[in-house]
Amino acid sequence: MAAQIISTFSFPTTTVFGPGTIAVLKERLDRLGVRRPIVVTDGGLVNTGAFRALVEELGASEQDKSWFLFSGVHPNPIEADVHQPAALMREKGCDGVVAIGGGSALDAGKAARLLAKHPGFPLTNFYTQPADWTGLAPFVAIPTTAGTGSEVGRSSVITLDATKRKAVLFHPELLAKLVILDPELTVGLPPKLTAATGVDALTHCIESFTCSQFHPMCDGIALEGVRLIVDALPRAYRNGNDIDARGRMLVAAAMGAVAFQKDLGVVHSMAHPLSTICGMHHGLANALGLVAGMKFCAARKPGLYRRVGTACGLDVLKCTNAEADERTVLFIGAFLADLGLNTRLQDHGVKREQLEALVAQAVDDPCHKTNAVPVTAEDFRRLYLEIL
Repeated sequence: MAAQIISTFSFPTTTVFGPGTIAVLKERLDRLGVRRPIVVTDGGLVNTGAFRALVEELGASEQDKSWFLFSGVHPNPIEADVHQPAALMREKGCDGVVAIGGGSALDAGKAARLLAKHPGFPLTNFYTQPADWTGLAPFVAIPTTAGTGSEVGRSSVITLDATKRKAVLFHPELLAKLVILDPELTVGLPPKLTAATGVDALTHCIESFTCSQFHPMCDGIALEGVRLIVDALPRAYRNGNDIDARGRMLVAAAMGAVAFQKDLGVVHSMAHPLSTICGMHHGLANALGLVAGMKFCAARKPGLYRRVGTACGLDVLKCTNAEADERTVLFIGAFLADLGLNTRLQDHGVKREQLEALVAQAVDDPCHKTNAVPVTAEDFRRLYLEIL
């Protein structure tokens, strides 16, 4: 008798979408019983229109002590970005978290609730030391970038002090109680960041669709995410005030994160060390490795990208497997070039002497364990050299 496939299907939280939807925040906080929230973000965001819109909606200044601010999140969040807002939550008696910004701020805000409930808990022991994570303070996520999809995820990616590597803290209780997708909050994002974050979402969709896990619901969401991104990202890149394009990208980013509950692949295992070792933006790291990763997988599993090509608008149904893959990969390469993302690692300060450290961390990264095809240390070495 053939082995049966056992999978668990689940989808995330309540989402309010549309221009100006930041206006529902105060009412929704009241519904959640949140009276003294902490706002978690990064230092760059506090000087933006998006943050001013948040302050206006909260109806009080931080100095009025009805809400409190932690604005120290790093671009690739570290343990301090979790410990410090957790300590502030306890000190001020905060009963909820509102995280606004990119994936880093959202990840830090999610995880801060864990340590607010369990002060002193070592994050290195997240998977080895059982703890009661139920009943965490409500979490509201307001993304101002369209990339990570962290707002709808059950995980928080934090670089740990002990290992200097990114760790994925995963628990259903990390899910937000509310997500606000307001495209007006993303119009100030510069073109380069618009492109890099958008390709992060594209990589999520492509890798989740092609990874080895069984989840047909996620497959459909991933392919529709690809279609939305191929249409909307170039428009948002060229004209940051295109609200329709900005909105579609926010939705596509959330869809990418829903899809990658299925899991990811080799490109993400290459990208994570580029952030921890080289300080590279995660979306940029994915963009630089995407074409090489797709070529690697297609050579070992022909036809893998046929349906991705169709989602991109290509007529590949009658092509051979190899032709369908080639046309799809060529399209993605040209798509990235049009967004200014056809550079190499060395253009961003990555040095050849960092190669072995990158390979070592990539091998240990869990994402490639579900890649469409197996990946060895030598494979990673060749892939990094190909894009260096």
